[in-house]
Amino acid sequence: MIRIVEIALFLAPIAMFAAWRILFPGVALSRGMMAVLGVMLAIVFGTLVWLRQEDAEPANAAYVPAALDGDRILPPRAAP
Repeated sequence: MIRIVEIALFLAPIAMFAAWRILFPGVALSRGMMAVLGVMLAIVFGTLVWLRQEDAEPANAAYVPAALDGDRILPPRAAP
């Protein structure tokens, strides 16, 4: 689910720019609009970094592959 959010956050500014260029082909951006777009890009970048950190395992964690436990499959995980 987080990957979908990351992809949507990455593509949102590109889609908005494309829509703006298609709907208003001859209109130039004002300084205020450029500032708003810059802030939006900073928010998108910060959110992508935050989501990546949220998804990451600790640096000293060891990878434990999937294993069979009787008739159950234990999913892969990170162990300290």
